[in-house]
Amino acid sequence: MRFGLLGAGRIGRIHGLNVAARGDATLVALADASHDAAASLAAVSGAKVASAEAILSDSSIDAVLICTPTDTHADLIEAAVSAGKAVFCEKPVDLDAARIRRCLDIVAKSGKPLMIGFNRRFDPNFSALEKRLRMGEAGAIEIVSVISRDPSPPPVDYVKRSGGLFRDMMIHDFDMARFLLAEEPVEVFALGSALVDPAIGAAGDVDTAAVLMRTASGKIAQISNSRRASYGYDQRIEVHGSQGMLRAGNIHETTVEIATGAGFRADPVQNFFLERYAGAYRAELDAFIAAVRDRRQPAPSGQDGLKAQILADAATESRRTGKPVAVALETI
Repeated sequence: MRFGLLGAGRIGRIHGLNVAARGDATLVALADASHDAAASLAAVSGAKVASAEAILSDSSIDAVLICTPTDTHADLIEAAVSAGKAVFCEKPVDLDAARIRRCLDIVAKSGKPLMIGFNRRFDPNFSALEKRLRMGEAGAIEIVSVISRDPSPPPVDYVKRSGGLFRDMMIHDFDMARFLLAEEPVEVFALGSALVDPAIGAAGDVDTAAVLMRTASGKIAQISNSRRASYGYDQRIEVHGSQGMLRAGNIHETTVEIATGAGFRADPVQNFFLERYAGAYRAELDAFIAAVRDRRQPAPSGQDGLKAQILADAATESRRTGKPVAVALETI
């Protein structure tokens, strides 16, 4: 399969190198607004540097990876599917749910596959937990708990254009909660504070947040986010059910522990998402290529992206008003 890459920044570089490392795929061309970023990735991937327009119009390119800034995603998805390409796009499709709906209408009319980059579904540990959950090991699901805490906050300039913590950071956890619940939330309640960096609060956002969601049958999901974790990148999941509990913990730099009279001590947890989810990014690409080759719609789909965005919007509104917000994802 022949790929074009739009965006050669941090995440684009990961996807581009993953394509280039495969025996069944080729990174043909890449584009980026930064000449240096494009040239650097081209040098190590074997791809040529081209414009986005040239990549989209190249009939020899089968699929496009979209790793550009968020405000370009919807336009590029539409252009790519209209040009007959399969599309993988990093989350989110857009920060506006109405714009996402219009984009997905065009995708549906094109008949071309679209996959959204919720990579955490493909983490080997989280994926194994979900499979065992579906096998009934924990019984009927009662509470899903998702913890996601970054080692340090992003620059305030990034925060100002991110759409806010619920749409930028927690959107991954909304998708994971839906993935594990296997039932749509109908109500969202959110709390948020600026406890890490006062400048984030001054920018109108929060850096510490918790969300509760309830499904129609009464299942509960709880999500905890923070822009600061002094001990590293904190990524944990727990699902409590009628017959037991499944959980997936953090990954440490090594599995070595030391035991002394002072107790047990382990190495720190991995400190950055590119390390923590390296395997997930590779498995995500596996799933996309397999879906395209089998002529089936990949997952997470554009609809998954829309539903996560709607939950993020509901959480943003709930935090603003202090009241629960009803959602109707089943009707989408």
